[in-house]
Amino acid sequence: MERYSRQIALAEVGEAGQQKIKGTKVLVVGVGGLGAVVAQYLVAAGVGKVGVVDGDSVSVSNLHRQILYSEQDVRRPKVEVAADRLRAMNSEVEVVSYNTFLTAENGAEIISDYDIVVDGADNYAVRAVAESICAEQNKHFVHGAVEGFVGQVSVFWGDRTHRYSEIFEPNQSTEKGIVGATAGVVAAAEVSECLKIICGYGTVLYNRLWRVDLRTMNCEIFEL
Repeated sequence: MERYSRQIALAEVGEAGQQKIKGTKVLVVGVGGLGAVVAQYLVAAGVGKVGVVDGDSVSVSNLHRQILYSEQDVRRPKVEVAADRLRAMNSEVEVVSYNTFLTAENGAEIISDYDIVVDGADNYAVRAVAESICAEQNKHFVHGAVEGFVGQVSVFWGDRTHRYSEIFEPNQSTEKGIVGATAGVVAAAEVSECLKIICGYGTVLYNRLWRVDLRTMNCEIFEL
């Protein structure tokens, strides 16, 4: 209770909300710039089970934005490092790691054990697969994406909302620039959506897209 006292003090959360958070299982797909921050906030909030799935290893070029990792972690599997750090942050949270990329072949089995899936991916294909499986299993898919100084967040939930593939088109997977803070801001917004879904407060971004440009700090919400 002391650990989460500042969170419980909020009328929107309270003790009942904290118990809901503890009873929720969230999967983070990709633990790069977005996912590494998302996972930390979920664990800090007391989410009962947090899964991290990623088949990549830490590289030097990750370090300016993927703040879960250090220089000593270069070439180590991301999920291995992430799981160690997350468990050290909060021993009360069950952390499960999947050292693989999410695919159409393994996604259904992995996602089946979770209530919410958070998008930390860096390409259309993985997002489309994850959202499609979430729709089939009636799970929330919290989408986030970043490029440069711009980020966006939306929430998809089966036939209750538009589908990810109906809104976004496939794009070329190329290396693009990004400021680390952009990933941090968008990741925090994704976690905020998760907590709203879990505790039942506020207005979730169903059929809406929140977009922020850190060059101007302008925020917009678009109806989808």
